[in-house]
Amino acid sequence: MFLGQEFKIFDWFIIHFTENNGMAFGLEFGGDTGKIILSVFRIIVIVWGFSYITTLTKSKLPNGLLIALGLVFGGAIGNIIDGVFYGVLFNDSYNQIAEFLPAIGGYSTFLMGKVVDMFYFPIINTHFPNWVPIFGGDHFIFFRPVFNVADAGISVGMFLLILFYRKHFR
Repeated sequence: MFLGQEFKIFDWFIIHFTENNGMAFGLEFGGDTGKIILSVFRIIVIVWGFSYITTLTKSKLPNGLLIALGLVFGGAIGNIIDGVFYGVLFNDSYNQIAEFLPAIGGYSTFLMGKVVDMFYFPIINTHFPNWVPIFGGDHFIFFRPVFNVADAGISVGMFLLILFYRKHFR
C-alpha cells in the first residue's frame, strides 16, 4: 500500500496505511537525536523486560498476569523492530508502494525507521448538533487513532494489568 491508502472493510473498520515516528499518536521526541535515544532506551527496556518476565515465570504468579506482561512485551518488540529495521529494508511509500530491499537502499538508517499503523476504527463518525455550545456543527469522530497489532497488544496488556493485576506490583 502507499501512504494514506485505505480499504473500507465496514463503515466502522478501515485498513488505513500510515507511518509514525514510533511514539503513541505520532508524537515526536527531540528530532533525530531524540529518536535514537528513544530507540536505545526501548531496546534496554526490552532486554530488562525479558529478564524480568523470565524471573516471574519461575514464581507462582497467575497465568493471566504473565499473559498480560507478554502482550505488553511482545507489542514493544514489534514496534521496536519496525523502528529499527523498517527504514533500512523499505524505500518510502509516498505516492508509491514501498519496495522491499530496494537497490538504492531504504528511506532511512538503522534506528531511524517509522512504525507502520493500519487499523482505524471510526466507530462514531458524525457532526455535533448545531445547538451544542462551542462544538456545534463540528465534525466528530469517536476513536480516531490509527494503530497496529503491537499497539493493541500493549494496550490490552496494560488494561489487564491495571484492572486485574495491579496488586502484584505493590
